[in-house]
Amino acid sequence: MPRGGRESLSRTKVLRAAVELADAEGLDAVTMRRLAEVLEVVPMALYKHVADKDDLLAGMVDVLVEDMAVRPPASPTRWRGGVREALHGARRVVGAHPWARRAIESRTVRTPAVLGHMERVSAVFLAGGFTPDQTHHVMHLLGNRIWGFSPELFTDAPEADGSSAPARRGRGPEPDPADYPTIVAIATDARARRPDATGCDEDFEFDFALDVLLDGIERLRRKGWTSPTGSGS
Repeated sequence: MPRGGRESLSRTKVLRAAVELADAEGLDAVTMRRLAEVLEVVPMALYKHVADKDDLLAGMVDVLVEDMAVRPPASPTRWRGGVREALHGARRVVGAHPWARRAIESRTVRTPAVLGHMERVSAVFLAGGFTPDQTHHVMHLLGNRIWGFSPELFTDAPEADGSSAPARRGRGPEPDPADYPTIVAIATDARARRPDATGCDEDFEFDFALDVLLDGIERLRRKGWTSPTGSGS
């Protein structure tokens, strides 16, 4: 260990180094031993700043979330633009780190950083004239989009380097396209519209869903919608 190494180490430095390591080598490469090698310290030195691997991962997510800047819109009436900017800011952060979505989805505890991001997005709605009740349900409606990605299932999981994993692994029967005529028709139409594409345009789909949601959210605000008394959260 270089002279003064321990004294210069901090939680922030450890977490930022872990983020850089995940960017370079993938999330699975982030172990306490490998991180200690990168920082040129003994592994035990890390435990003064992170309790364990789970705390390290939570801290890495916090680093990303803190980079998801949310600025209040210039005018409260421009809440829609403020929300779009906030969600696109989150999407840029997630897009810059191929492992980010996997890490964010693994978290179950709302840390101060996570709560801070939720607070800032919620505040845009409240400042725009939404009631706390409306804002509560709108945040549920937006779901994972406030973290910059769409909550879709059965998508190709990215590998450590950001590339798509093989579409199929296993020994079960291969699907017969003849059994799925509607899906085939949709896929055929999509290929005709974007012949050079290798898959769905995720940025377009994100914006499309966000626009549809924001249109509906604005109608709820104008109607003065409230949730039924006694309904669950």
